[in-house]
Amino acid sequence: MTQHNKTLGEFIINKQAEFKYSSGELSRLINSIRLAGKIVNHEVNKAGLVDILGSAGAENIQGETQQKLDIYANEVFIKTLINREIVCGIASEEEDDFISIKGGNKKNDNKYVVLMDPLDGSSNIDVNVSVGTIFSIYRRVTPAGTPVTLEDFLQPGNQQVAAGYIVYGTSTMIVYSTGHGVNGFTLNPAIGTYYLSHPNMKFPEKGHIYSVNEGNYVHFPQGVKSYIKYCQTEEDDRPYTSRYIGSLVSDFHRNMIKGGIYIYPNTSKNPDGKLRLLYECNPMAFLAERAGGKASNGFKRILDIKPTELHQRVPFFCGNEEMVEKAEEFMAQAEN
Repeated sequence: MTQHNKTLGEFIINKQAEFKYSSGELSRLINSIRLAGKIVNHEVNKAGLVDILGSAGAENIQGETQQKLDIYANEVFIKTLINREIVCGIASEEEDDFISIKGGNKKNDNKYVVLMDPLDGSSNIDVNVSVGTIFSIYRRVTPAGTPVTLEDFLQPGNQQVAAGYIVYGTSTMIVYSTGHGVNGFTLNPAIGTYYLSHPNMKFPEKGHIYSVNEGNYVHFPQGVKSYIKYCQTEEDDRPYTSRYIGSLVSDFHRNMIKGGIYIYPNTSKNPDGKLRLLYECNPMAFLAERAGGKASNGFKRILDIKPTELHQRVPFFCGNEEMVEKAEEFMAQAEN
């Protein structure tokens, strides 16, 4: 069987033995995310034809305007995960608090919690730019059969058992890892099946793209300003190319394939950064490290940060290892 003929379902079954808790539960969980992604993809692709574009007229817990598709994607993923009875808790960017899932007439003995950003970059929907779903999976730390608590969600990223994203673009892809490499699967919309299209994804050793919203330059810390100037200096293999979509999934996906760094620093307006640690930065950092890259808050490894709140924000530097380390050098110099 060639790589491009291998379906996501077959890949999950074949790789199940690599997972140290090979009860089949995690495989069923990944399959549920695959199903929810197909449903959301269908809606995203017809967004211009139905009344699902634009704002829903409400704000989420972050104080951000909720788009209609945000709410739709959130509902689809939550319902799919609950209906298939494979998780004991869910945390979402769109929910004020985590959701504890009861087990119907019996106690819920499921071991996994899922944290997600159901539709990252959703403000881009109106202009037909790629958006995505980000997910992160942990084993609960409280006893099975009891209701989940905040402790089950406030785990450092190094405890993730799986993470990934779905990018809804010119083609729809699911990219994920259970700790053994990063693999990408492209949806064939004619038959609704994902096929392995990008096996063993790795960041190129050298990167030439930097992704940052330079419109906020005046608000950036000095270390980031210095690194941007370094990227723009004509020397050796520089200047680098500036590419910024404004959708974390899309920017990360491009940089992993072509080689680059994504930066969303703290600013004078957002001193803690803007991206959420638990369901944006941790899953992307997990993928980056397993693809030979690096993820940092500018000073320390993202995956080692101990979360203190569900919607915690952090600065984020992620991508090619050499580029992230160079950015950290500039951050450290600016501190001294």
